[in-house]
Amino acid sequence: MNPHPSPGNLADAALLSSPLARGPGALPRQRQLIQRLKQAILAGQLPAGGKLPSSRALSEDLDISRNTVLIAYEQLTAEGYVIADRQGTRVAPLSATASSAARQATPPPAQSSFTAKRLSRIVSTRYLHDGSLAMTPGTPALTQFPVNAWRRAQDRALQAAPSSTLGYGHPVGEPALREAIAQYLRVSRGVRCDASRIVITEGAQGALALCVQLLTNPGDTAWLEDPGYRGAKSAFHAGDLDVVAMRVDADGMVIPEAAWQTQPPRLIQTTPSHQYPTGAVLSVARRLDLLERARRAGAWIIEDDYDSEFRHQGDPIAAMQGLLPDAPVLYVGTFSKTMFPALRLGFLVLPETLAAQAMPSVIEMLRGGHRLEQLTMAAFIDNGQFSRHLGRMRRLYRERQAALRDALAAHLGIDHEVLGGHSGLHLTVRLPPAFSDVAIVEQARKLGMNPGALSSFAITPRAEDNGLVIGYGNTGAERFPALVGRLRDIAMKIRR
Repeated sequence: MNPHPSPGNLADAALLSSPLARGPGALPRQRQLIQRLKQAILAGQLPAGGKLPSSRALSEDLDISRNTVLIAYEQLTAEGYVIADRQGTRVAPLSATASSAARQATPPPAQSSFTAKRLSRIVSTRYLHDGSLAMTPGTPALTQFPVNAWRRAQDRALQAAPSSTLGYGHPVGEPALREAIAQYLRVSRGVRCDASRIVITEGAQGALALCVQLLTNPGDTAWLEDPGYRGAKSAFHAGDLDVVAMRVDADGMVIPEAAWQTQPPRLIQTTPSHQYPTGAVLSVARRLDLLERARRAGAWIIEDDYDSEFRHQGDPIAAMQGLLPDAPVLYVGTFSKTMFPALRLGFLVLPETLAAQAMPSVIEMLRGGHRLEQLTMAAFIDNGQFSRHLGRMRRLYRERQAALRDALAAHLGIDHEVLGGHSGLHLTVRLPPAFSDVAIVEQARKLGMNPGALSSFAITPRAEDNGLVIGYGNTGAERFPALVGRLRDIAMKIRR
């Protein structure tokens, strides 16, 4: 290589003649050369129009094969860094903006300036944890799941359609699963539906997000139970909705009469069969009133029925959706609690009038997927395995809840009130304000326990929102006396 190049050639001889790294751990020489030339071009060390050395000359200077240089030049040409023609290989001109940006050493503006304003309303209250931690709310007994039965159903689904299952599938879900869900909901939950009104979603959260997309515009008002499900709050804020908290008492959501006029809703989210996290059941009088008032106001109700299958006293509470013909209710369900969270299958049942209008848009918005899981779930329901699994889990969770109640009574040693608690996978325990639920939870996690702080579920926390949401789904009954004793010790140490 000419150490004193003419003006038409590149002047930085040292840049192109410096040896490449060799030995263990070094990148392939081809990749090193490509990276070196890219960085030099972007930094302006190799100016636009400058001619690169011939492949033969550069290979000799760097003591590498000519093929290595040729491949590097071809890659740079393909990406637009250089131009190759009969005159040789020259550096391509970059825009002034691109060149300036590549050379700037000034750090970029703060990351928050690039995010949507709505993100400031989505406050993180989650603790990323190992789901196997004791007392985790909402985590089922994963060790009791019939893995072998699921594997057999999956194998049969794959054998029935080995290649077609690899495509996208129907945007709103596999017909077999939608039909199986419709049959199950009609019989077990009293839901008025058929398969044509069911949309398979990415869990309950996906169903909530779809409700927001279909029915609201930014600035619309949404009513949310308080304390309530944090995922609904996130979905509403992500849709730029104005969220209004509606307090919950022993009979479910309490709606002040004036709110229908002063803060009329577009969406109303409720968990009527087992309020999350208090465990309250929305009384039939309030259900009927809510249905009628929502119809008159042109509002839609989202009925989240996420763990209603696990009722430990009497029969399951029927769904609100089935109380009236064509009720203004979008029914949301999930298999995350009845099966396992990683399945990520939920479903949305649209009202008949809404389905006729919205389904063409839904089909255009969604792309389908998880076909093998959907077909496996359909087979799991159809062959009776799902019902048998639910029966076993109901008995197990009934035993675990009773053990937790006994442990709280015998070992907590603090004045407390157990809320609701006739369904689901958790008990909520209200504590005196002197025992900070946030502080208790923080210390409990260090000892392998993961109860939730009741106050973290509230939009506008009050004194009565101090307590613990204790999961029993993933925790053996024999462990509760010792675990509750640890909670007592923690509470006594952090007492305010």
